[in-house]
Amino acid sequence: MVGAVEWDGESYQRRFDELAAGGQDVHGEADFVVGLAPASVLDAGCGTGRVAIELARRGVEVVGVDHDASMLATARRLAPDVTWVESDLARLDLGRRFDVVVMAGNVVLFTPPGTEAALVGGCARHVGPDGALVAGFQLGRGYDLATYDRHCAGAGLELAGRFATWDGEAWPGVGSYAVSVHRPGGQEGSRGRGEMVNEKPTVRRRVWTARSAPR
Repeated sequence: MVGAVEWDGESYQRRFDELAAGGQDVHGEADFVVGLAPASVLDAGCGTGRVAIELARRGVEVVGVDHDASMLATARRLAPDVTWVESDLARLDLGRRFDVVVMAGNVVLFTPPGTEAALVGGCARHVGPDGALVAGFQLGRGYDLATYDRHCAGAGLELAGRFATWDGEAWPGVGSYAVSVHRPGGQEGSRGRGEMVNEKPTVRRRVWTARSAPR
């Protein structure tokens, strides 16, 4: 886990603007999410809106949530027509569910220690009955995959797939970064936990081609 971080939305956004200007693909997360063919997405821990804005550009209904006012100020400047909500994810209650809830950019690593389960629960209660929670974060920083899976299970979600990158590279069992897809447990047609690890989810068949750009 990391300590408290003070964000500056404009400086943060400038980093990705420079990467994009240099020819780097900064929309790996959006490509991955679009591969699941959602009509609606909650970008949980949206920052300056990089993922949410790209999803909206592709025609997805999207809501972005972040607790940092500076990040959201930049997001609102860049995309005033997108719905932006300032809230702690652990306490979030939008009164609706989404086809996909995505936590990109190491979101679970920036919540205060001891609040990870509440954060996962806050996201999970916004996942639709046939939806998915997708999260990518770096490993070896005080929060491991076994703990994350346990927190998801406590929120009623089961592991449906795990990858090494946002472009769908197979998860080798160990690594420095992981992208996990969890779905509500007991849904019709769902497969067991071990059966889908290292496979792209078969509900939506797509090859993802973009790279990750973690926070």
